[in-house]
Amino acid sequence: MTHARITLITGATDGLGRALAHRLAADGDTVLLHGRDQARLDATADAIRAEHGVARPATFRADLAELAQVRELAAAVRGATDRLDVLVSNAGIGGGEPDGRDRRESKDGYELRFAVNYLAGFLLTQELLPLLRASAPARVVNVASLGQQDIDFNDVMLEHGYSGIRAYCQSKLAQISSTVELAERVPASEVTFNSLHPATFMPTKMVLEERGYSLDSLETGLDATWRLVTDPKLAGVSGRFYDQQQEAKALGQAYDEKARAELYRLSLKLVGLPEE
Repeated sequence: MTHARITLITGATDGLGRALAHRLAADGDTVLLHGRDQARLDATADAIRAEHGVARPATFRADLAELAQVRELAAAVRGATDRLDVLVSNAGIGGGEPDGRDRRESKDGYELRFAVNYLAGFLLTQELLPLLRASAPARVVNVASLGQQDIDFNDVMLEHGYSGIRAYCQSKLAQISSTVELAERVPASEVTFNSLHPATFMPTKMVLEERGYSLDSLETGLDATWRLVTDPKLAGVSGRFYDQQQEAKALGQAYDEKARAELYRLSLKLVGLPEE
């Protein structure tokens, strides 16, 4: 890439997203920061400017639990830049605290973890796809998990047998499945789509509040995610799932063509986009 990358990172005010924003800014890239809280966005942007001697990154506030705000986020990004080299879909909620273990719904009436962890990223990707394609070769990196659960198409919103962990794992399988599907639909010469399990129980706020301890370092997850964004050896590599820096296999449903097509159709319907 002859120019500095322009990278949008969702969930950029904490944990992995914030660390990635700092690393890319230190590399000389332009980072676009998304978060839910403007004060934390401002603090992150100010810190990046101060620590790396770069222009203050643009910030975009949106609550991904409301699809209208996801659309507004996409429109704001399109209005702020005429090029987008990388979208890192990192924002999400875990299987327990601080977002609760009981079943909750998004602003649109969808099961909260499916809405935030999957549908928001799906819609944002669809809304930014023309800009990404126009910026070819571009990349989409989805921060997923080894924690996966088959989607129950008879009860996608988990109205029966709910648990926060089950909902989290289903949302992550949906994310990976959609990554594979988009890799089939979009030429890798234009946009590549890959997902990864960055590390296990990094010391992020989400992990520490729910579990009280961490296993892998934040640096481990950062290195793995940064590689998918930057590594020239991954040019044209699409539809893969990585466990940290090693290519791995997700749950079988992610590779089931019929299940992927069903999820894709359902996702378009749920976010209010026309069926293709």
